[in-house]
Amino acid sequence: MDKNEKIKYWLDLADYDIETAKVNLSGKRFLYVGFMCHQTIEKALKSVVTKITDDVPPKVHNLLLLAEKALLYDIMNEEQLDLIRELNPINIEARYPEYKNKIFKTLSPEYCAEIIKRTEGLLQWIKIQLENSPENMPKKF
Repeated sequence: MDKNEKIKYWLDLADYDIETAKVNLSGKRFLYVGFMCHQTIEKALKSVVTKITDDVPPKVHNLLLLAEKALLYDIMNEEQLDLIRELNPINIEARYPEYKNKIFKTLSPEYCAEIIKRTEGLLQWIKIQLENSPENMPKKF
């Protein structure tokens, strides 16, 4: 795959994951709404890392680390940073039984709808950074 195909691969997965989050919301599978929102942002950030490095992004799930590697952390606003801080633990906690009950109690239908909306906004912002930035210097819009 060339660089553009690699970037498209990650973005296609991010788009698929946000749609999966919406399906989980409509099916009242709230635990996996947060998990899929995390996956959406993870894959979007990996598309930017791919653009910058033309290499396989690191096999990590830490959104803060990926935002740094994508050169986006320093230009994200507080709402965007709050979202990735909020999503970051959901990736791990959704996987382990001892955390599932704790997380499940916080995931109301209203909260899940809001997290999807915020995730869609951040996804669009990352796509803008990807499309409108020079190779190694994302810009704040």
